[in-house]
Amino acid sequence: MAGPLSDVVVVDLSRALAGPHAAMMLGDMGARVIKVEHPDGGDDSRGWGPPFVGPDEAPEATYFLSCNRNKESVVLDLKRPDGRQQLGRLLARADVLVENFRPGVLDRLGFSQETLAELNPRLVVLSITGFGHDGPEGMRAGYDQIAQGEGGLMSLTGAGPDEPTKLGVPIADLLAGMYGAYGAVAALHERNTTGRGRTVRTSLLAAIVGVHAYQGTRHTVAGEVPRAQGNHHPSICPYGTFHCVDGLVQISVGSEGLWRRFAAEFGLPLDEPGFASNADRVRAMERVIAAVEAAFAPWPVAELLSRLAEIGVPAGEVKTLDQVYAWEQTRSQGLVVDVDHASLGRISIPGPPIRLDDQSYAGGRETNLAPPTLGQHTAEVLAWLDRLDERDGLDERDRLDHLDGSVRADPA
Repeated sequence: MAGPLSDVVVVDLSRALAGPHAAMMLGDMGARVIKVEHPDGGDDSRGWGPPFVGPDEAPEATYFLSCNRNKESVVLDLKRPDGRQQLGRLLARADVLVENFRPGVLDRLGFSQETLAELNPRLVVLSITGFGHDGPEGMRAGYDQIAQGEGGLMSLTGAGPDEPTKLGVPIADLLAGMYGAYGAVAALHERNTTGRGRTVRTSLLAAIVGVHAYQGTRHTVAGEVPRAQGNHHPSICPYGTFHCVDGLVQISVGSEGLWRRFAAEFGLPLDEPGFASNADRVRAMERVIAAVEAAFAPWPVAELLSRLAEIGVPAGEVKTLDQVYAWEQTRSQGLVVDVDHASLGRISIPGPPIRLDDQSYAGGRETNLAPPTLGQHTAEVLAWLDRLDERDGLDERDRLDHLDGSVRADPA
């Protein structure tokens, strides 16, 4: 079960999705992730549904199950001195702290940057906010769809410029978690040289702007303001979704060599005005799309995909999620894992997206842990801390001496 981060302990104070996703990525690579939740209901996403599954007296939200594999759950009330003391004990032993509070909340709980540095100089802190920890709007609460809109992503997504559309997944949260995990691992690597941790910051806004890619430089360099144009690429043609007899097919004709083979196979004009080069085809996109739609109209999906494969044109169908999870290629990549859940029994959940070397499973651990029930590991984790204190010869007074006075006091 050891992975590349198997010597790393992560304390996950985050809720909802961005922070939990980052912590889960670290857990996938072998880190021990201890999720700290409030005793009354825990992580907000435990209540996000339907769908809920399991017994009526203890239902589990499938939303929570999606972002908390490979973690342990501990319940602590951080508004109480004893809860903050136990958190301080955890942080003194941790390598990474993941938090997504609004700016200032962690300080009010008694865990300012200065306090954390005194408590554990080697601690890497990953802080994820909505719009950044400073700046004129740094105090705004962050929610995925709002960030998709404010960060310009919705203006690029949808059937056309008048129909801005959010993505079908909370992409701002997910990307912020990915960037955060990447930053945390970089800080852990740096710590090998400096011996000290640092604070890594990202935000939902930063994550969205960070993936503007060529759409960003269309504006910053070329001065254009990109807008949504449906399922077709703004700079490559033909590249998009087309109708055929019994469904939809997507193609990517990304080079002139591909175009000439494709056009010859399906009777499309090669050298007419608007068709001769990619730049011409992009400018005449509506005409090219209409010509490809007419050429594909008589074809069933399966036959069309087979023919496109024969001539080397990248293509695929538009699958529904039930098709994706039943697809042998998905399962061959370790993207579905079976885990034993404390109340649900044996369940299948999406698996880690990274494989190491030529292993047959994904992630850094051969056996994945099911998302925990609320407080499932509290006794186990506190007993582990006691064993470490006993090993190091610390008594209760010594433990408290490791904590700043503000941690022991009631928060303002």
